[in-house]
Amino acid sequence: MNRKQERKIVLQQIEETLTLYCNGCFLYNHHKKDYGRTYAHKYCLSSCTVGERLKDFGQKLNICDR
Repeated sequence: MNRKQERKIVLQQIEETLTLYCNGCFLYNHHKKDYGRTYAHKYCLSSCTVGERLKDFGQKLNICDR
């Protein structure tokens, strides 16, 4: 499998993850309402298990781009 195909697969996985778990997320909406968008985004990236998975996908994309 070449890099372009790997990148396409990773991007599809990211899209599926965002669609399944992040759209309409209760915690994100709660934190956004109470603390603001920046805090909610930071929470998702640092504390949420889905955010951790998205970070892993990002690392895979960086490897594909090399």
